[in-house]
Amino acid sequence: MKILHVYQKNEELIQRHVTMLKDGMRQNVTVQVADNLVTFRQLLHEVHPDIVHVHGCWQGFLLRAANSAYHSGARIVITLHGQLESWNVSQQKLQDKMGRALFEQKKTIERAYAVICLGKLEHSYFEKLDWNHRIEDIRNAVITNSITPAEMCAKTYAVYQKVIDSNTLEQMDNASIEALHTIIKTSIMGDRRWCRENEAITHPQNIDWRRLLIYAEHENIRNYVDYGISILGLSTPIIETTKICAYFPEGYTRPQSIKQIIGDYQGDENDYLIRMIRQIERKPQLLHLIEITRELYRDTINDDRLVQAIEEKDLKETTGCLMQILSEQTGLDEGYMPLPPVNNRKTQQIRQLIACHLKI
Repeated sequence: MKILHVYQKNEELIQRHVTMLKDGMRQNVTVQVADNLVTFRQLLHEVHPDIVHVHGCWQGFLLRAANSAYHSGARIVITLHGQLESWNVSQQKLQDKMGRALFEQKKTIERAYAVICLGKLEHSYFEKLDWNHRIEDIRNAVITNSITPAEMCAKTYAVYQKVIDSNTLEQMDNASIEALHTIIKTSIMGDRRWCRENEAITHPQNIDWRRLLIYAEHENIRNYVDYGISILGLSTPIIETTKICAYFPEGYTRPQSIKQIIGDYQGDENDYLIRMIRQIERKPQLLHLIEITRELYRDTINDDRLVQAIEEKDLKETTGCLMQILSEQTGLDEGYMPLPPVNNRKTQQIRQLIACHLKI
């Protein structure tokens, strides 16, 4: 894990706070520090940190640094250091009548994976702003004896780990994503002979198993992934993903089986598939892609009647786009597609919704 701290020069208490974090974590993480924009941008380019920890939020240089970090792909953690308490905000409003600083602050803080408050009072003031609900309380060992430096570092490290374990799909390399798709296809078919060998499966030691399994947990497909892994005979690390903490976007709910949403199958296969297609059109999720793929492989489907039902319900384009997505995500073979795959703007929208489901 690589952390880049950034703070305003000549802020003595903040500097001591950062130094305490740096010294306390040097055994666990790679830590870099910048107190000016030139140094920060140089380190951002050279180190490629996983997390940029911004200390403070009023100085323009810190907001610019956070913006650069965001566009580089680094994840942002912000410690407020009392700079958004009511008296401080009122003072700044007098100096900035147009509110431009507050606007930039809000945008920056909304993007942060986590906001650290140094006490209950600061937490209360910040919560009222309603800018970010991912709030962590960690007291500052520089100014209080109610927490030791070791405890402060341990709690901050836990926040970093929680950030790293969030939206892991975004961090997975291509080989691990390819392995995930192969594992899903194997699970659906129940037989590895349906799956083409690929580099990732041939060399499982190169797969990012932690991120893959956490992603499977957050998409509620861990049972499918575990089954596919067992069929492929892959050796994986033991990771209790249910106990791993992570941050989620606003409004996230753990995906439910599509049967829980649209009701049970009641004898009409075509009607059931139409309901599945409509639900996926409304809210595409990886779990539902797996479930509809399993249905499409059933021998009981009458393709002609299904195509007729799709056309009658004006779902031809949606279904074509969905077939393209299923070919990519679950390995659905063309011989089991009721309609040819379509790769257009709507397909890309579905692709993006699935990829960004856990994005902060």
